[in-house]
Amino acid sequence: MRQTIKNNQLETTMDSLAKYPEESPTSAAQFLDADKTFKKITRRLIPLLFIIYLMANIDRVNVGIAQLQMKSALGFTDAVYGMGAGIFFLSYALFELPNIFVMKRLGVLKTIMLLTIGWGCVSSLTMFVRTPISFYTLRFLLGVFEAGFYPIVVYYLSRWFPLQRRAKAFALFSSGIVISGMLAYPLSGAILKYMHDVGGLDGWQWMFPLEGLPCIVLGLLVPMLLDESPESADWLSTNEKAMIAASLEAGAPASEGQTFAQALRNPLLYALMAVYFSFATVIAIIHFWMPAIIRSLGVTDIATIGLYSAVPSVVSLVAMITIGVHTDRTRRLRESIIASALVGAAALCLLPFASSSLVLSIVLLSVTMAALVTFIPLFWASVPACLPGPGVANAIAAIATIGLLGGVVSPASIGWLKTHTGSMSIGIYVFGALFALGGLLYARATRSVANLRQREV
Repeated sequence: MRQTIKNNQLETTMDSLAKYPEESPTSAAQFLDADKTFKKITRRLIPLLFIIYLMANIDRVNVGIAQLQMKSALGFTDAVYGMGAGIFFLSYALFELPNIFVMKRLGVLKTIMLLTIGWGCVSSLTMFVRTPISFYTLRFLLGVFEAGFYPIVVYYLSRWFPLQRRAKAFALFSSGIVISGMLAYPLSGAILKYMHDVGGLDGWQWMFPLEGLPCIVLGLLVPMLLDESPESADWLSTNEKAMIAASLEAGAPASEGQTFAQALRNPLLYALMAVYFSFATVIAIIHFWMPAIIRSLGVTDIATIGLYSAVPSVVSLVAMITIGVHTDRTRRLRESIIASALVGAAALCLLPFASSSLVLSIVLLSVTMAALVTFIPLFWASVPACLPGPGVANAIAAIATIGLLGGVVSPASIGWLKTHTGSMSIGIYVFGALFALGGLLYARATRSVANLRQREV
């Protein structure tokens, strides 16, 4: 019986090798060894990067629930808050490329260390905000230090994982954005409620250093726990390093690919920028306005708002991991990206119609967020295939730079509309429709990209 099972497994393996010969080792034994090696790499690299990304997102979005106290304590209007939320994305966009250049000079690990320590310090200092100018300044600086982290990690992981293994790895790393939502809102809500007036400080003043200071410790751990590349990893054997190099080479395009200067002349680069812009407008709405949306549904207790805000993150975590694994197995990367954009856009546009139902609103917020966080790793996993070559790191940064300007536009627009009309509905419709157009643009722009389509057959 066992022999029959082994024979079936071997036949399945050999079928996979025959179907994707350009991506696979030359024997079933090598295939199984490769699987074991990439699992080892995942266990070694992903946990720390995941925790850092989780904390980055907590420090980014905790202002969303802090506003429930900050605005009244400091006399900020919705327009002031929305402007502050948007300024973060402005500096985030402006410093994507500069931080990539820093990475090229210092290396990946030193750059991640400096960025992580930097945003931990800035986030902690937000407790001293008193005026709109100080709020804008610290949000700008937070964007400066968080800029480039995600594309740097995308570039870093692409040096360890071949294309056909990236969706799952990127999904595991990117799940930090989801779990941060599960933790940030309940944790921040609890701090706001139970630390209020402790030591004469408001709850929001305690929240920022309690959630910012751990990043300084994490930054110091980066050069101690991670390696710059497979070649420098002493925990990999010589054979494992050779297998990784062969897998990366086998999954690369036949040509040498494009330099960044050549990529700048490629219309596909600008299409991807537009797609990511449409995504950034929607993720910013969810990050910064979800607690306010839930409060508008009649929930008044801050801790309860935090718990309700975590529900979409729980749903999103399951969706991200499940779809990431499914995409790796089926090789339907392009189709999954398009579906995520269209489903997320539809759920967001339906949200204003559910304004009388807390349950239905939570469901639609969950679907929207699940689609958004699923879109993130799949989209970035596809970029090296869309724009292959030595210029891919700069191309990733350029896409993020222009795309994230969407995060400047939507929070400020929503804040202005809410201040002057009392409603977010118009902005939600506009940016939901924009995300749908982004999905359709991606479908059209990538329809002839061989490195994506050959994995869909």
